[in-house]
Amino acid sequence: MKYASTRDPSLAASLSRALTEGLAPDGGLYLPQSMPAPGAHWPPGGTPLGELAPPVLAPFFADDALARSLAAISVEAFDFPAPLRAWQGVPERLSLFELFHGPTAAFKDFGARFLAACFARLQATGEPGCTVLVATSGDTGGAVAAAFHGRPGFRVVLLYPEGRVSPVQEHQLCCWGSNVQSLAVRGSFDDCQRLVKQAFARADLREACGLTSANSINVGRLLPQLVLFASAALEVRDADGGPANFVIPSGNLGLATACCWAREIGLPIGDIVLAHNANRTVPDFLADGRWRPRASVATLASAMDVGDPSNMERLMALYPGPGALSTRLRATSIDDATIRASIGAEFARTGFVPCPHTAAGLATYRQLPEADRRRGHWVVAATAHAAKFPEIVEPLVGRHVEPPPQLATLLGRPMRKQRIGAGLDELLAVLAEAACTP
Repeated sequence: MKYASTRDPSLAASLSRALTEGLAPDGGLYLPQSMPAPGAHWPPGGTPLGELAPPVLAPFFADDALARSLAAISVEAFDFPAPLRAWQGVPERLSLFELFHGPTAAFKDFGARFLAACFARLQATGEPGCTVLVATSGDTGGAVAAAFHGRPGFRVVLLYPEGRVSPVQEHQLCCWGSNVQSLAVRGSFDDCQRLVKQAFARADLREACGLTSANSINVGRLLPQLVLFASAALEVRDADGGPANFVIPSGNLGLATACCWAREIGLPIGDIVLAHNANRTVPDFLADGRWRPRASVATLASAMDVGDPSNMERLMALYPGPGALSTRLRATSIDDATIRASIGAEFARTGFVPCPHTAAGLATYRQLPEADRRRGHWVVAATAHAAKFPEIVEPLVGRHVEPPPQLATLLGRPMRKQRIGAGLDELLAVLAEAACTP
């Protein structure tokens, strides 16, 4: 399997090289040169994630040095569950896909741990130490920090928009020290993402620092998320005899892209509906076919505050041609008032407190036409634990939301952060402070 740039298909790389480079040399995103042929036989539903990952991902690792380590990588990365919860209070078949049981209580833990396990094995084969440069709108940075913290040979530099993540998210971004450096950027997530791309565009910097990325621009973040959708779809298939339809809270479109890839390789997946917040770039594009990136808007669902989502390049490459993408995906925009109402209503119905992002997904589901809701089994991705957003959810449900033990441990650590502006020079100064040493 070779991986090509979204901007120049002739720029091909092995999986190992695509992982370590993060971005292609022309600034494009890596994706498979051709999608693996649809599988004819899949494991049964309920197969543990660590056992499910190798047969699902084997075609993507074919002919790469990491292929022999895929089973061990999978066991290391997928060591916590992603259960489907049957949802009450609706007449249709609906499940909540709980993706928040990892070390930082967000779905990003799966991809970050998988990528770290891959990098550790590449380093063992002689790859030099590296600097993992990450832009985060909230959850990615904490997951990457947890996955790489204390690993010899890796330096992690996190960029996040100051004042535009929740206090709990900021704490878990800044509680590490050691080989993790947290930078509060005076700007938006789009500014953070722009800085990362500008740094990667500097060949001299990439060489000097061994720059690589752990954002969803890195294909190594998407592949393990594909396994998540395989797990849910196979469980629904075995229970209901048909495909699973998904509602996915979306920002930078990493989960959405992984779900589309899972469907393309023949997993039993039907409709895919994206739940966006007030950042309407993707819903507007699917409605009128005009791609108009814009400045991001701050919302309650802060991890989805993305005005120029990088993974749209991969989706456009997967479904090329005018209007092709709109035949394969739907998207809606959920405002803050609806998010608040959804949190309160779902708690009243079920006793479960959704985070703002999950609440946007549930609100999207409830806005679907009744005929759609009754057609097959729907799964809403629950992307983070509500305890990460106590200042939002607790007033709406009238109770304290207890953080899971792993999150409570992080919140007990002291914070360390450095403030920088949104210009490249300040980031370059930080990166020049110390090289990554094994």
